[in-house]
Amino acid sequence: MTSAIDDTIDAPSRYVVGIDLGTTNSAVAYVDTAGSDGLSAHSTAARRVCTFTVPQLVAPGVVEARETLPSFHYQRAAGEFSAGAFRLPWMKDDSDHTVGVIARNQGAIVPGRLIASAKSWLCHSGVDRLAELLPWHGAADVERLSPVEVSARYLGHLRAAWNHRFPADPLEQQDVVLTLPASFDEVARELTVKAAAWAGLPRVVLIEEPQAAIYQWIDAHEQNWHTLVQPGQKILICDVGGGTSDFTLIRVGLDSQGKTQFHRVAVGEHLILGGDNLDLALAHHIEHKLMGDGKLEPRRWSVLVQSCRQVKETLLGENPPEEFVFSLPGSSSRLIGGSVQVQLSRQEVQELLVDGFFPRVSLDEKPMPRRSGFQEFSLPYAADAAITRYLAAFLTAHRHVAENAEVAPAQDHDPTRPDVVLLNGGVFDAAVLRQRLLDAISGWFPGNDGKWRPQLLENDRRDLAVARGAAYYGLVRRGLGVRIAAGLARSYYIGAATAEGAASAVCLMPAGVEEGQEIDLTQCRFNLLIREPVEFPLYVSSTQLTARAGDVVPVDPEQMTSLPPIRTVLRSGKKTAGAETIAVYLHARLTEIGTLDLWCGEIDGSRTWKLQFDVRVATRTDLAGHESAGEMAGIVDQRTLDACRRLIEDAFGPAASRERDAPDQLVKRLAETTLMQRSEWPPSLLRYLWEALLEVEAGRKLSPAHEARWLSLLGFALRPGYGMAVDDWRVAQTRRLLSGLMHNNPTCRAEWWILWRRVAGGLPAGQQRSLAQPLVADVRALHRAIAKRRAPEFKPGSHEAAELWRLLGSLELLGVGEKVELGGLVAELAPREKIAAVMNAAVWSLGRIGARVPLYGPLNTVVPAEVAEQWADRMMAMRQEVETAPLALMQLCRKTGDRYRDISENLRAEALGWLAARQSPPHFRQLVAEGGELEAAEQGMIFGESLPQGLRLA
Repeated sequence: MTSAIDDTIDAPSRYVVGIDLGTTNSAVAYVDTAGSDGLSAHSTAARRVCTFTVPQLVAPGVVEARETLPSFHYQRAAGEFSAGAFRLPWMKDDSDHTVGVIARNQGAIVPGRLIASAKSWLCHSGVDRLAELLPWHGAADVERLSPVEVSARYLGHLRAAWNHRFPADPLEQQDVVLTLPASFDEVARELTVKAAAWAGLPRVVLIEEPQAAIYQWIDAHEQNWHTLVQPGQKILICDVGGGTSDFTLIRVGLDSQGKTQFHRVAVGEHLILGGDNLDLALAHHIEHKLMGDGKLEPRRWSVLVQSCRQVKETLLGENPPEEFVFSLPGSSSRLIGGSVQVQLSRQEVQELLVDGFFPRVSLDEKPMPRRSGFQEFSLPYAADAAITRYLAAFLTAHRHVAENAEVAPAQDHDPTRPDVVLLNGGVFDAAVLRQRLLDAISGWFPGNDGKWRPQLLENDRRDLAVARGAAYYGLVRRGLGVRIAAGLARSYYIGAATAEGAASAVCLMPAGVEEGQEIDLTQCRFNLLIREPVEFPLYVSSTQLTARAGDVVPVDPEQMTSLPPIRTVLRSGKKTAGAETIAVYLHARLTEIGTLDLWCGEIDGSRTWKLQFDVRVATRTDLAGHESAGEMAGIVDQRTLDACRRLIEDAFGPAASRERDAPDQLVKRLAETTLMQRSEWPPSLLRYLWEALLEVEAGRKLSPAHEARWLSLLGFALRPGYGMAVDDWRVAQTRRLLSGLMHNNPTCRAEWWILWRRVAGGLPAGQQRSLAQPLVADVRALHRAIAKRRAPEFKPGSHEAAELWRLLGSLELLGVGEKVELGGLVAELAPREKIAAVMNAAVWSLGRIGARVPLYGPLNTVVPAEVAEQWADRMMAMRQEVETAPLALMQLCRKTGDRYRDISENLRAEALGWLAARQSPPHFRQLVAEGGELEAAEQGMIFGESLPQGLRLA
């Protein structure tokens, strides 16, 4: 379907290889186009799809070739296995990690060293997917890897195994087709390509898994497939694997020569909902039988979850026993001693999993919007566990999309009804789940006689179907076999205000566009601002699919999803030239990796600018898409903005003087001009003030008072560093401009630290680290000086020191190790009399560093629960009454529902008692006892001051 790199090669490779990079298992299939007897590439024998059996460790030092490679990664501990235990035939030396069968089996015993479900993490927008975060809450000494690196290691193993078997035809020189879920977004697609490149596979073609599954079906029924489906039919592909659920609709039609043709017409939204969720549900059920309302400790819980896969497969498999006795090892290091047993019946497990994930629902039911209860691994699992409910909503949303004018529907035809169903994914290996899904579809569309059932297309090996279909697609790309006309499954729109000012969208890329196809919107005229930040709002819809390129439609939040906008600064001519508005048209192309490229072409000139999706969002996945919350707080009229700019120029501009124009009254004058107190200024006004302040930056040289006021107002105007379009650009501009102070006095230094604390949320991790390093060195020196009863080098009780503490607490992108060290120093120093004057700031900082729920940082930077517990104990043991202590303790003990982030229940009870004794706000206690969202005032307290109107941090 899509190509990651230029396809041009000197000659076709001998092998065409399909790789299914699965959540639970990976597989490889291939076609030898030369044939074993030197047959022609067009012969039937040379088109036979074969399974590549993957050599892998199944026990220490024992290598066997299996049809699938379990997608599990295990790093052994020092001394855990004998030398050579992890060496594979193609290795010269032993390794400290392995993948496959032995990784899965050993990880079930020692889960703290196991990485599983890396594919689900690959599409998790709530973390930095390029950060070293797996295994999530693993053992302290285990090497952390990014989801991309883990995926690369699976692919690297497959590449090494292939090259060991076929040394004359290395995998990197073959045509490789790599599969991914149809619902993967552009970021996950690009990261999949990156993983392949890291594994030494620089040229891959991507295909969606449901398409690969039907390609496998076509190949398996090569002689008679055209008799099994009819033009006018609609094929539903339900692909439920270990980590995701994908729904796809394919229309069967006729091409221009009257031959049967497949055309993909709809793809569902991305759902992290699959076999892993069934395992979690079963684990919760067993835990409740063991513990009642209590919880297993994290290590035993991890063992339980890994073991539930076997329990599920046994009791949902062929000829299941009526009873199954499950043994859970004890909590000690002895795996046999202290184990407990749970008896499970076939009926209770089937009711739990069949009714829980495939309930009988009506066709008009919608998925529940509540948050999923499965937060064990901090993955964004689907809000509703009912796969049938998501399927009903998918079919309803796409009820008309597959109608075919060439073929008249039957009289009892319901446009929502699929005629044919293909089931794929490991979940459907269970006959009881296959039957329940088919019963659900039949119940939605009973027909006139009440006996209608969909036609079922069979794939005999669901675990290999996707890899085999991918290999077949490799042949299709060479002109052999039957092609599915896929194109774009969604329509993309670009936001544009009409002459009347209404929020509208122009169809930029309509559904059905093929890869490489270009769209010219010459009929649409846009006014483009250059040399200033510009934004193009982007929307995607999987339901509004009938619009043509250039059509203008209202923005419908119900049917259109906002994407990260295209945003940049377009430059032209001299750097000193001012902003300019020009008339342009847009030109768009669907690229080979499934993303969009845009060009703005000047109508009355030759200038052209190429625009793309925000590159930072696509490659730095710790950044979330802009949601326009700040803009909704209001826009100030231009006359008022101009008056504010004049006041700033009077205070800091070229005509200002050291004596006459001291800026002490500037904020008061701005408030009088805007008729609003500064706490009421909306983000749009604040960012305008930031722009005006940057233009008069030289004015801070006039005096220490000028610099202190300029720094204070600049940080206030840009806080919290994000929330408005192109805020990351503004923070970067600020960081680039400010290399240091003009007046090195305590007041200016304090305002300097306040500025960076205010905008810390907009600083990338590297810049946060560079800010923190010298300050942490000062904290270490202070700790040493106090421990040795020496005078510290800087004044630990000064106002500047208080702001240093607060800045350090605000740097949420620091690594876990850096936070653990820093928080440990703060926890030891906070009770010391030497810093009594800034104790409030130090304790406030400790709460931010150890927070269970960060304000803006990704979850992979949250410190371990046991560390937060130690800090909470120290805080409650302090003899001093510290004003910020209840707020800090609430953050350290706030309940999340994730047992790996949550503190122990005993400490929670102690913290609740401590908070009650000090009459802390009731909502603090509720957040500790039950969890929940922060109130606006609480967000301001944690941030350190009031937030701009319309912006929320958590």
